[in-house]
Order: sequence, then structure tokens, then C-alpha cells
Amino acid sequence: MHISRSPHSLGQPSAVTIGSFDGVHLGHQHLIAEVLREAKQRELVPTVVTFEPQPREFFDPEGAPARLSSLTDKVRRFRELGIEQLIVLPFDSRLRSMSAAEFAQQVLIEGLQANWVQVGDDFRFGNDRKGDAAFLRQYDFEVAEMPSQRINGQRVSSTAIRSLLAEGQLAKAADMLGEPYTLSGRVIYGRQLGRTLGVPTANLLLAHPKLAMAGVYVAEVRLNDSWVAGVANLGPKPSVNDLRNWLEVHLFDVSPDLYGQRLDVRLRHKLRGIERFDTLDALKHQIHADIQAARAWFSPSDGSDRAP
Repeated sequence: MHISRSPHSLGQPSAVTIGSFDGVHLGHQHLIAEVLREAKQRELVPTVVTFEPQPREFFDPEGAPARLSSLTDKVRRFRELGIEQLIVLPFDSRLRSMSAAEFAQQVLIEGLQANWVQVGDDFRFGNDRKGDAAFLRQYDFEVAEMPSQRINGQRVSSTAIRSLLAEGQLAKAADMLGEPYTLSGRVIYGRQLGRTLGVPTANLLLAHPKLAMAGVYVAEVRLNDSWVAGVANLGPKPSVNDLRNWLEVHLFDVSPDLYGQRLDVRLRHKLRGIERFDTLDALKHQIHADIQAARAWFSPSDGSDRAP
């Protein structure tokens, strides 16, 4: 997949969809599937245009909602889905000042040689907010508009997924995402407190200023194209006075050297919220209780299947 920070075509016309794509959920995936289908039929380059930071983060950094997926997470999903060209436009004062007409001309026509463009029914762009499917139909390229997707009558959206994650309803969130909620990051050296307590962990320091959820979770980590079971702490570590956002994972029955590796971690079930423990003994006792609970989730007494 070709990734660029500016809208330059790969030398042939493109089929394009535009959006923030936070979470790359089922609604986004339907958009992308249509882009791929039309691109193949018309011999176009299937292209996604997105923004970094997301527009709401630019306008209101403090009030913007929690990010579901980092740019790295999005790149993984776009690559898995088959997108050939990803344009990541820096959302800055210059892009903020663009009208819908300027965006269409400079990005879609001159930059990407767009031949076919699809947007969601709730998407708007341009400082005048005129950019939607109806506006785009004045240009020479073909325009398609996709209605919102629904599951059991509920609209699939990043907002709905955030609410489900915050409520601990990870299975319902996974239905909307098309996969368990997954975060990624590079393993760095932490305080090695887990090793001291007899529970070695891989520590990922997340760039997310806000998290959609926090707590202790049943987790799985991708290692060599398979998923290894474990338990994860997502969020700050108040027991050691560390308020940064960490994803700390203990794997069951394996102890690979993961330092420096980038890991995908999917969170399957919430065990409890973030807690502060006054002593290391209390923390150690709770960690072992969490491990026992996570193992039990993977091997339920009723014999039900927890496979992906």
C-alpha cells in the first residue's frame, strides 16, 4: 500500500473515499468494499483519503472524543482490506481554510485524478461545510453516497462504539468493528515491576491522549500470525503513581522476548476497572486473581466456545 501525506496520484485515475475512519468499523468497511469493487471494474486505484489529526482534535483538543484507533491501527486495517493508496492529509490551518470547492479541485481532481468518489451520508468537508455527495455531483467524476449501516436497528458509528466500550460491552463493540477491539504499539522497557512480582509483562506506551475505555481485560496478542491468550491492563498505573496511558500485557504459558516489537493486542472481555493498591502484596494478589479469571474466560465451565 502506497502512503502519502499529500494528494499525488500513482499515475492513473483513482476511486476515492474520504473520512476520518476512526475505528475503521463496519460502516467504513462497506465504503471501502464499494471502492474496491468499483476500482476493479473501472481499472482505477482504490484510494482512501483521511486526516491526521482528526478534524475534531484540531478544533477542540480538550473536548474531542477519545480516539478509537491510532494512525498505525488504521493503516493496518486499510492494508488488510486491500486499499492500494492511502492519503493522510495533515489537518492544519491550511486545510482548515479550504472551501469544499478548493478541496474538490486541489485534492480530488488535480491531486488524485478522481474518476469515482464515494462518501457516507453523514460526511461533510470544507470550511463552508458544503462538501457532501450532492455538492460533489457538479464535477465530472461519478459520485456515490452510502447510507449508514445498522446492526439490530442501531446505527454503526464511532460514537456508538465508544459508548459500548465505555460500558464494557466489548462483544457488541466487536460486532460493529468487525473484529475485537484492537490496539497496537511498540514494546518498551517499563519499570519491570511485573517481573519482580513474578508476572512478566510487555509494556506499550500509547500515544492516545484519551482512551475509549480503561481497566483490566482478557486479551490476546498476535505472535507469528496466531493469537496468544493473556490478560491486559489498559490505562494509567495509579499504584505506582504513573498516570500515563499504558497497555500492559501478560501472556499465558509463553515468555518471548518482545522488546522493540510492535504488537497488536485485542481486548475480549472486561474483568474490572482501574484500581489503586496500597501495597505491592495487594497488587500481586489482585494480578493473580485477574490471571485466574482470564484463564477461566478462555475455558468456561459451560463448555462454550471462546474462539475468535
